[in-house]
Amino acid sequence: MMPVQENARVMIIAGETSGDNHGARVVREMSFKSGRLEFCGIGGPRMKQAGVEIITDAGSLSVVGITEVFSKLPAVFREASRIKKEMLSRRPDLLILIDFPDFNLHMAKFASKNKVPVLYYISPQVWAWRRGRVRRIKKYVEHMAVILPFEADFYREHGICATFVGHPLLDHYAEKDNGDAEEDNGDFPDARHSDQTVLGLLPGSRKSEIARNLPVMLAAARRLESRISGIKFIVSMAPGIDRYFMENFTGPYRDVLDIEIHSGAIEDVLRLCRLVVAASGTVTLEAAIFGVPMVIVYRVSPVSFLLGRMLVSVEHIGLANIIAGERVVPELIQKQAEPAQIARTAAALLSDPDSLDRLRRRLRSVRAMLGEPGASAKTADIALSMIRRKRFGSGSCKNNFCEL
Repeated sequence: MMPVQENARVMIIAGETSGDNHGARVVREMSFKSGRLEFCGIGGPRMKQAGVEIITDAGSLSVVGITEVFSKLPAVFREASRIKKEMLSRRPDLLILIDFPDFNLHMAKFASKNKVPVLYYISPQVWAWRRGRVRRIKKYVEHMAVILPFEADFYREHGICATFVGHPLLDHYAEKDNGDAEEDNGDFPDARHSDQTVLGLLPGSRKSEIARNLPVMLAAARRLESRISGIKFIVSMAPGIDRYFMENFTGPYRDVLDIEIHSGAIEDVLRLCRLVVAASGTVTLEAAIFGVPMVIVYRVSPVSFLLGRMLVSVEHIGLANIIAGERVVPELIQKQAEPAQIARTAAALLSDPDSLDRLRRRLRSVRAMLGEPGASAKTADIALSMIRRKRFGSGSCKNNFCEL
């Protein structure tokens, strides 16, 4: 691919930690393929390290749930205004949006009206809820770089240019050269050969999620301790979370449970676990990639849940189940996600090695559906093609595919 001539300007917006990681990889790939680029936008430390001038720190805008967003509205409006002014001042050749749909679709509209082409990487889940947003995407977004295998067909059916680039988590693990995720047995040596039953508790990455999920998970762990002799529990602590905050929840259980807080990478937790109880989110897909059986729990505020029930149009909550198109792993939603039910579901799996093996095999098939590593490089190719098209009129979108 020919490098972009002159100093092209790229604005990139990622509103959360995961988006910061994925955005940084795309920026590095774009810089490697064509060094004549200037980046600015919203992101975090990874994007800054990759060479992005951070106008707004993504952490100041991150929220979860429908009702929880209201406390951040003043900051959201303030930073949206700032980004608009920067866009008019800098006149970027491309705007790359990563997830963060409500904010980013607003910015897509502004960019489109000001003749800035828009590439959306990591799609809003319009196939699951608020499908009306697809009309805005069709109007304001030039190209969708999607990470789930069924998303490209969904967008093409709506007349939107889309490319399935693969899932960026595969890039993440490829960078770490972690071959364990692709072993045929789908399990980790530590978990497979250990005589001790280790169960992971993955309560989420934000304090609000942890406060909602961890007490219930720990109460379930207390019930499991009386059923399964010698069971050990590992609580995953996400980056940016204070250990003292976690110990406020685990402290009362120290005398009755063999329990450890783990602050390392999530794959290190997954290596050790025969089963995990995980809050619904990206971590459930990571467990699927590593072939680790799981019980998915989903708990939000009552108002968020009621609103979600009216808006959501998919049968499953967990990404592994959504990709498979069927219930591969158990899901316990809202009132079902209570200690006794979590404990019963986990105990049933742990007491049946054949069921765990079948579940591992089914998760391997989900992993295969995600394709191969290379999402960041493919997205970078699309981005550079869009920049050239804006500057020189080269390349085109035909039949909802982008010619690179």
